Amino acid sequence: MRLRLNALIGGTLMALVLGTAITSYVWTPQNPLRIAMRARLNAPSAAHWLGTDEVGRDVVSRLMAGAGTSCLVAALTVLVAVALGSAIGLVAGFTRGWVDRMLMLVNDALLAFPGILLALGLLAVMGPSQWGIVAALGLAYTPTVARIVRGSVLSIREREFVEASVSIGNSAAYTMWRHVLPGTVSPLIVLATSLFGWAILAESALSFLGLGVPPPAPTWGNMLAAARPYLETAVWLSLAPGACIALTLLGVNLLGDALRDHLDPRSRPQ
Repeated sequence: MRLRLNALIGGTLMALVLGTAITSYVWTPQNPLRIAMRARLNAPSAAHWLGTDEVGRDVVSRLMAGAGTSCLVAALTVLVAVALGSAIGLVAGFTRGWVDRMLMLVNDALLAFPGILLALGLLAVMGPSQWGIVAALGLAYTPTVARIVRGSVLSIREREFVEASVSIGNSAAYTMWRHVLPGTVSPLIVLATSLFGWAILAESALSFLGLGVPPPAPTWGNMLAAARPYLETAVWLSLAPGACIALTLLGVNLLGDALRDHLDPRSRPQ
């Protein structure tokens, strides 16, 4: 019952978020970049369902466009982290020896830094941009993926089918790709779901600090940053993007829990 409820609520929320993000690339109620100073800071109305911002831009349209930007950044971040982390963890766990020790030494050194702090340092060098934040967050989350994949590989490499593949003369690269990597898919799916939520939150935080996607392109984070001076006079400017971030994280966490319980029955509560 708990598994079905988590899957239903989490899946519904994520379907709404992703559906809105995809729709924003082809349609929004109004142009999210159009400035209309005569309509600045209008309260929610029939013309503007969630009001307008400090330069008269429609908040609903900017939320939709922000969903597209934030989800794209998060998805690309997960792709970069999973690709790099899987390669590192696979090689380290399968080869063992000095290769494993050296790779994990560097990996553990990077894990000592919080992901957001590492991303801040990288963005200070690369400068704020959409692709810069993807690279920074992707590299920041790579050590976590590498550690998880290595743990799975260490268990899989001792199984009979892997030893059989090596004994009949298959190369290490073929064995890793054909027999070992598929066994890491389940934990990777669960981790990728969590990473998506972490990336959404991190991108919002970095955009809030001015190190994310630069304006006028809307993201939930820079919408929150722009709303700070108007917390008392136009509260809807901060409530709307804040609620979007909170609901997205809720959906990701519930969906991640459901996927974990489905893929690993041992984690289900007795």
